[in-house]
This record gives sequence, structure tokens and C-alpha cells, in this order.
Amino acid sequence: QLQLVESGGGLVQPGGSLRLSCAASGFTLDYYGIGWFRQAPGKEREGVSCMRKNGGTTYYADSVKGRFTISRDNAKNTVYLQMNSLQSEDTAIYYCAATPKQLVFTLCVESSYQYWGQGTQVTVSS
Repeated sequence: QLQLVESGGGLVQPGGSLRLSCAASGFTLDYYGIGWFRQAPGKEREGVSCMRKNGGTTYYADSVKGRFTISRDNAKNTVYLQMNSLQSEDTAIYYCAATPKQLVFTLCVESSYQYWGQGTQVTVSS
């Protein structure tokens, strides 16, 4: 059974850092495109950072460029999202997602992903 489980969320002060993890089971993550998405209260879910399968092209939303970094550890079958210089606007539920497709123009589009984790809450507040 293919499963994604996020962890690492929590409460952090503005300017702080968090690292989210997404552990995959039931499939080899390196053969899948991966993405981090987030949904803030009252807003639609948006793509934050995504990576093509086999460690290819990465995408970052303009709002997180220079602050967030996506990476994967194939040995641990885990994807990470390092988040630095967090702002209150980053408060949301963060989801990881995976797709077996080799995406080109829709790398960080929600509908491109078939497998989703349950989400982890990130709250940035003083």
C-alpha cells in the first residue's frame, strides 16, 4: 500500500526554521515526482516546492524562493522541506504528494499528483 506520512510541523516564531519530512512506504520515492503543497485557512491549496522524479528539475513558488529548500534522501525514502526565515504568511497545513509521471509544465500543479499525505500543521506566530 502506497503511503506518505508527513512530520516536523509545529509552532515557530517569525524568523525561525522548521524541517518537514515526508516518509514514503510501499513505493520507491526516487521514481516519483514529489511536491510540497500548503493550504492556509480560507485559501486554496497551493504548490510550494516540487521536484521531478529521479532528482530532476525543482520548482519554488515566488513566495518561498530563497527561504525553502526541497530535497530527498533516497536511502531513507524520504523527502524534506527545509523552511527558513518563516513568516506568519507561511502558516498553513503542509502536504506532501507524489506522482509517477514525469511532469514538465505542470510540475507543481495540484491535479498532477495522485498520492497525498495527511498533512502537518505549521504555525508561525510570536
